[in-house]
Amino acid sequence: MTPDRLLAPSERPERPRRTAFQPSASARYDRVAQRSAARVIQGYSTSFGWATRLLDEPARTHVRNIYALVRVADEAVDDPDPGLTTAERSRMLEDLAEETARAVAEGRSTNLVVHAFALTARQYGIGAALIDPFFASMRADLAVASHDEDSFEEYVHGSAEVVGLMCLRVFLAGDEAACTRLDVPARALGSAFQTVNFLRDLAEDHDQLGRAYLPGVDPEAFDEADKHRLLDTVDADLDLAASALPELPGSSRRAVAAALGLFRALSRRLRRTPAEDILRARVRVPDPEKAIVLARAVLRGRG
Repeated sequence: MTPDRLLAPSERPERPRRTAFQPSASARYDRVAQRSAARVIQGYSTSFGWATRLLDEPARTHVRNIYALVRVADEAVDDPDPGLTTAERSRMLEDLAEETARAVAEGRSTNLVVHAFALTARQYGIGAALIDPFFASMRADLAVASHDEDSFEEYVHGSAEVVGLMCLRVFLAGDEAACTRLDVPARALGSAFQTVNFLRDLAEDHDQLGRAYLPGVDPEAFDEADKHRLLDTVDADLDLAASALPELPGSSRRAVAAALGLFRALSRRLRRTPAEDILRARVRVPDPEKAIVLARAVLRGRG
């Protein structure tokens, strides 16, 4: 018989309830939010989904949290529903931006994807310096039909480079010195990805969305010279990004190497594809080739 059972019931110390199998409501909500973010990614991006599987936890979850918010914002401005006016899209985007800022400041949101993003942002020090340029670029999609060199650079920074910098903070666990040192390669990676996607979506952006992202490129007169000039820039950015691989932890090194490999494969396919064909169909990497790229990334990540 234990000592406290010798006491009268009113005198016995209160024992804590067993809660090992009952997570707190807050922790459960966090997990549900992050699972929701993962489902968003699964629904939109096959290649990205493949690459994130190479990340160890918790980096895998946090990177998915970041990209889920990116996807939701992108849908606000690019949803193909013809019934949505520009004003309605703008209102949805502003609501999302305000909710994101509030969640990052306060740590909670009733929007599951925003809540998941805020968990990551607060843990790794992702603040307004990276979040505000992202939403600025999303606003530009609703207001700017074509870009010059300056507006294009600003747009790519907000739509792609800052996302790469957010992921870098996750990979390096918020190490400020390391993040500063690898800032340029991380931005180069985002820029390369964005330019490749602009090339792949050249006709769709022009014909369906009424946008011309690439400065100096007329989609209706796109030719081989335009294509190779842009791909030369892409390949240079990919080379610069690859220079940072040895400084990344093993898990993120594998995932970034996979992403680099996939976009190098896309660059090669775009070079082989006649310019006029790029305007007819979106260039893709076949699944068997993706599998080879991922296998090579795993081996490289072990080095």
